[in-house]
Amino acid sequence: MTAPLPHPTGPAYHRMGRCTGRHRWWRPLLGTLLFLGAYLVLTLVLFALSYGVGAAAGLRELPDGGHDFGPVANTALDLTSVAVALPLILLTVWWPGRRPPGTLSSVDGRLRWRWLGRCLLAAVLPVTVLTVTAAFLPGDGADSGEFGAWVGWESFLTSLVVLTLLVPVQAAAEEYVFRGWLTQTVGAFVRSPWFAVLPQALLFAAAHGWGTAWGFCGLLVFGLVAGWLTIRTGGLEAAIALHVLNNLLAFGVAAAVVDGLSSDETAADSPWQLALTDAATTLMYAALVLWLARRHQPRRLSQPTSPSWPASHLPPQSATTPPAR
Repeated sequence: MTAPLPHPTGPAYHRMGRCTGRHRWWRPLLGTLLFLGAYLVLTLVLFALSYGVGAAAGLRELPDGGHDFGPVANTALDLTSVAVALPLILLTVWWPGRRPPGTLSSVDGRLRWRWLGRCLLAAVLPVTVLTVTAAFLPGDGADSGEFGAWVGWESFLTSLVVLTLLVPVQAAAEEYVFRGWLTQTVGAFVRSPWFAVLPQALLFAAAHGWGTAWGFCGLLVFGLVAGWLTIRTGGLEAAIALHVLNNLLAFGVAAAVVDGLSSDETAADSPWQLALTDAATTLMYAALVLWLARRHQPRRLSQPTSPSWPASHLPPQSATTPPAR
């Protein structure tokens, strides 16, 4: 008697671009070009609108050509200019990618909210360690004794509301573009997860600008670890959780002091002490997520019964293959 065949499984996360049977070699490339063009146009429109409003209100013009709406509003504009990438990249997956947008979220074809919540809990300790350590590192005010004046409760709470609304979308947008679309674009051509992870990590670090070599390396480590966790856990939840919590705390601390949100420094400008601390806490987070993954077993491969597989593309079942349950 022939032994039953194992239940067939679909591709790993980085190969999800090929999951519908509509994949063509040119779709990821065309999608990338269309996304970049649409994003450029949308950000130019956003800049033109803000410039027009600022000019009409007679606000002071900034060196970059925009107008000074104040620290909170300026930060909101910066976050929005990144957040608009999220709907654009989801539209790119749908067309010209010709597959469900949920295939960018996970191998289950959707964002797994319970797993995302567990990853957020895992991120609390590493991000807290990073934030506390950064406050006492040289170059952050510890040497000079200048920590900045408290902005007051009204300004701080207003900033927190704005940040809570926009930072999660901004951080998620970056994850969907880099750990999502770019990983799956490369994965459409190569099988190795490592070859799929490396390009997006390099582009992620480069997208933050060139500050210091240590800052670039810190961002590169974050991109590599987040990309590896994405493939290892079958979805973007682990990367989104760390990115969101890290940015919320970073912006929250900046919002607590006068002119904190006006600083144009990013992670790319990190000194070596902060970059090494960032890399260490990122690896700490990875260890916690892997421990959680062993306990809760998030799906790593797409299943033929998941929303990411259309019924017309289900693998054929033989008499010796157990039916899908």
